Amino acid sequence: MEDHIIKIFKESAQLKEIFLNENLGRLVNVIEAITGALKAGNKILIFGNGGSAADAQHLAAEFINRFVIERPPLPAIALSTDTSVITSIGNDYDFSEIFSKQIRALGQAGDVAWGISTSGKSPNVLKGLEMAGKMGLITVGLTGRDGGDIARNVDYFLNVPSNSTPRIQEVHIAIGHVICEMIDFKLFQRPEHK
Repeated sequence: MEDHIIKIFKESAQLKEIFLNENLGRLVNVIEAITGALKAGNKILIFGNGGSAADAQHLAAEFINRFVIERPPLPAIALSTDTSVITSIGNDYDFSEIFSKQIRALGQAGDVAWGISTSGKSPNVLKGLEMAGKMGLITVGLTGRDGGDIARNVDYFLNVPSNSTPRIQEVHIAIGHVICEMIDFKLFQRPEHK
């Protein structure tokens, strides 16, 4: 059992290094884009399914409450949290429309639509990002595997090159935390770490 536990931790650490080596410039661009949107008075709409829905909710809370430093709240909404909205859209239309309809209702040009999908193929995440693009939102895709259709339908693309959903999710939350911390630094210039 100990060997298997060690293997899991090593895989997670190695995948973070691989992601960073392949995506540092892209990650900086995402941080700059989201920071610019927030400076302009726009908001972040974050969404995904399952564990990615939980990540969206987690990250929205980090923006709204605080992350590492004391600072004013930042506008972010997880589109996976309102069960009445999700179930009514799923029932009356289709589950693939749950994010695109919310983006139509809540999104404005200049906002950020941040879709999370470990497969890169989630139909509802893809439709949400496509709608956001049509409406003039800044689109960010955070994916795994080969990025799927989402890779070709966003302004900014961050991909974790793995087929292991748990390892992808572990890197996704690290990416989200880095984005939160760097946005805090860029907006408020009080980094916790030197």
